[in-house]
Amino acid sequence: MARIREFHRTTQDARPHPTEVECGYQSVLTSNGKLLQLSTYGSDSRRSDKKVSQTIQLDKERAEELVRIIKEAFPDVTI
Repeated sequence: MARIREFHRTTQDARPHPTEVECGYQSVLTSNGKLLQLSTYGSDSRRSDKKVSQTIQLDKERAEELVRIIKEAFPDVTI
C-alpha cells in the first residue's frame, strides 16, 4: 500500500498473471490535493471474505503520466 512517486520502464521478463481480480477506485482528499486510489481484491478462489489485497495511490502528476504510458502501450485507446 503506497503512493506512487515515479514510473520507470523495466525490461525484466513478464508473463500474464494466472488469476483475475476486481479493482475498486476512489478519490482521496488530502491537504495537498486529490489522490486517485486503486485497490485490488483477493481472487475468487480466496478462502476468506472479499477484502483489499493491494492499494496504490496516484497524485495528479502521476495520473497524467500513467495516461501517457497507457496511450503508449495501447495507441488505439481514446481518452
